[in-house]
Amino acid sequence: MESKLPSVGTSIFSKMTGLANAHNALNLSQGFPEFDAPDRLKSALSDYTAAGHNQYAPSPGVASLQQEVAALIARKYDQVIDAQAQVTVTAGATEALFVAIQSLVREGDEVIVFDPAYDSYRPAVELAGGKTIHIPLYAPDYLINWQDVSDKVTAKTRAIIINTPHNPSAKMLKQADFKALKALVEEHDLYVISDEVYEHITFDEQPHLSVLRDAALLQRSFVVSSFGKTFHCTGWKMGYCVAPPVLAEEFRKIHQFVNFSSFTPAQLALADMLKYEPNHVDELAPFYQQKRDQLVAALKSSRFKILPSEGTYFLLLDYSAISTLNDVEFCQQLVEEHGVAAIPLSVFYASPCEERVIRLCFAKESATLIAAAEKLCRL
Repeated sequence: MESKLPSVGTSIFSKMTGLANAHNALNLSQGFPEFDAPDRLKSALSDYTAAGHNQYAPSPGVASLQQEVAALIARKYDQVIDAQAQVTVTAGATEALFVAIQSLVREGDEVIVFDPAYDSYRPAVELAGGKTIHIPLYAPDYLINWQDVSDKVTAKTRAIIINTPHNPSAKMLKQADFKALKALVEEHDLYVISDEVYEHITFDEQPHLSVLRDAALLQRSFVVSSFGKTFHCTGWKMGYCVAPPVLAEEFRKIHQFVNFSSFTPAQLALADMLKYEPNHVDELAPFYQQKRDQLVAALKSSRFKILPSEGTYFLLLDYSAISTLNDVEFCQQLVEEHGVAAIPLSVFYASPCEERVIRLCFAKESATLIAAAEKLCRL
């Protein structure tokens, strides 16, 4: 059979986790927390399941969860939205991204993405009949040259996908970036898909500059968020998308045929968590900043060059002083010979990337971070 995605194989995350398991290595590759979800969230899930809330939820989401998301947006971003008309609960952020792309992209459309980029963007655009236009960003700053972006806009350009805080670079977009983005959107009648799954994990008192802060930009945008990242429950596959009503309506037309509705008792549990323990969201940034700082301190005596981590739970390391291997080969050697699994950054680029940079995930217990750093310091 002819493949619709001939260039897509097994993801690097599955490969590296498989290698980590095979070699009994410390897994700092795949981006999932090593610690568990909050007790209140788990007990609420159990209670709602036992109480019989086990059938289909409304396709857009349980009303109480939509309302709590709207309240969170008002508190964090000073933006009032219509919970019922604008918040759609999805089976994880990846479904939200896929549906947003299918809602927008038509045959022959072009979508601008910034490399290194999350690996789901390109396949989703191609399945919609579109083409991704890749603009590479490079270490150590991973800054967007907006004049370069403007030069890439054509009559076929439909949308721009942004990701802030950014996976894998751990950088955050600044006010100047949003000003330039908004100008392009208005000038060329473009749409924005804003991947903000790490929105509550920002460091050094830097605020997350969400599309949700700008009412005018939001009118042309889909904003994607993740309950899994926020509440340490990635295995639940729970996310949501916020969009203006006209875009949300198109989003829901497709969502109902992809997933119809998301895990009912989990939605109810998440609504309770947001309502009764709002401090969890507020404490997320200092929680992960402590882990970032712990790993950075433990690696200070290593030969790696540590790149700045402004948000997410990732840290980039430049290994140029250690090896001349390409990053894929280096990561394979790292897990097989030194017992630490990492992700090579080149896999996030559409075109060959010669930089010697790897990504570590620090959403791990302190003992794991210290043990991994000790191994890395021996290189």
